[in-house]
Amino acid sequence: MRNFLRYVGIDYSGAETPTSSLKGLRVYMTEGNAKPIEIPPPPSPRKYWTRKGLAEWLVERLAEEVPTLVGIDHAFSFPLRYFEVHRLQPNWPSFLDDFQRHWPTDDDHTYVDFVRHGLCGNGAVRTGHSRWKRLTEERSGTAKSVFHFDVQGSVAKSTHSGIPWLRYIRNKLDPRVHFWPFDGWSVPAGRSVIAEVYPRLWSGQFPRQDRTPDQHDAYSVAAWLSQADRNGTLADFFNPALTPPERAVAGVEGWILGVR
Repeated sequence: MRNFLRYVGIDYSGAETPTSSLKGLRVYMTEGNAKPIEIPPPPSPRKYWTRKGLAEWLVERLAEEVPTLVGIDHAFSFPLRYFEVHRLQPNWPSFLDDFQRHWPTDDDHTYVDFVRHGLCGNGAVRTGHSRWKRLTEERSGTAKSVFHFDVQGSVAKSTHSGIPWLRYIRNKLDPRVHFWPFDGWSVPAGRSVIAEVYPRLWSGQFPRQDRTPDQHDAYSVAAWLSQADRNGTLADFFNPALTPPERAVAGVEGWILGVR
């Protein structure tokens, strides 16, 4: 029996500003047994999705009475070392507020690099080291640190630009949406879920056809989420085999759905 009726895969982008039209920001969705299809942004002068527009679209979709599983490919939180160094409470909602105050990358005209270089915000007092990794990144074997900027395959910019929009969605929809695993490892029946994903885990399972790499990553996320729910393995992925201490750490740092 399925837990969800709709599946959304998002290949994120940390480029430019929240209102910039981003070719690398792609969204695919599937319902039932259908193959995922690309979802274009609402009609506007902008050809591609913006981060702000995507967050608003997600709020609208997740407010509907359709249990939906959304996978987004950027980190939702930081390594425990970050919380220790900056003396922060190991509490995800508090982290979201604190991060947005220092990294206001949801402001209309703000680039991630503007905060990095001290032109706005106060990112200098909320930084981390590229050697700091979350437990889930270590377990994945290939995922990079959320603080590893300016390298191939980096998720640092998308993470630093995306976290304030998670806060936005949460503030708009809480408690209607379950942010996994921060709101609990078990997902209440009928609740929509937003989870961190890593397309590299699954993109090789599906023929690329004529899709760009960004399109194929988003497609693969939506396709795998639907497939795992249909074949009954999704519940196991929501409950990875972690020791109690590991689970406590991952409850602060977050976990990549699909990493065992």
